[in-house]
Amino acid sequence: MIDIVTGIFFFIIVFVSAIIHEYMHGWAAERQGDPTARLAGRLTLNPIPHIDPVGTIFVPLLLLFLPLPGNFLIGWAKPVPYNPFNLKNRKWGPALVAAAGPAINLFIAIVFGLIIRFLPPSVFTAFLSLIVYINILLAIFNLVPIPPLDGSKILFALLPDNKFWWQFKINMERYGMILVLFFVFFLWQIIAPIIQGLFQLLVGANFLN
Repeated sequence: MIDIVTGIFFFIIVFVSAIIHEYMHGWAAERQGDPTARLAGRLTLNPIPHIDPVGTIFVPLLLLFLPLPGNFLIGWAKPVPYNPFNLKNRKWGPALVAAAGPAINLFIAIVFGLIIRFLPPSVFTAFLSLIVYINILLAIFNLVPIPPLDGSKILFALLPDNKFWWQFKINMERYGMILVLFFVFFLWQIIAPIIQGLFQLLVGANFLN
């Protein structure tokens, strides 16, 4: 279990980072000609329209008090709606919209990683390192190619357009949430070294151990 002060900061970072992540999906869709997010009032950084009671509040708070290893804490905001038929590029458009979320998380991680590099080690830089860590976690986790995660949209854009892969996509979307839960509980160690490696690369040290 994470100590209470660190846990509260974890929760705030997850909350804000997840909202920025979803905003960028809407922003990317808007740039490609789809106004759905804007018309739905979701093309905003105001957190209220983005709050998902389960993913933004309940799950992160629950994970704060579970004795899980590796500072595991994840959350999500309400998905920003978009219409793929409005996108200028029907094939790659959904992948670009999907990639915008992880991309902004990686950008945030890089910016705060650079700030840490220019500051002497302190409690302040330790807390900044949590921003780096959580945004890397959100980016890499969302790039896992399982629906409804963003990585699945990128994967589907890369697949050949034929009946076999179309059926594969349908089956993946049908059982996506089950596969995501299975991944989180049994296969998390696959991406954990990637998250840790990127974290150490950006901040130059592991502040979380």
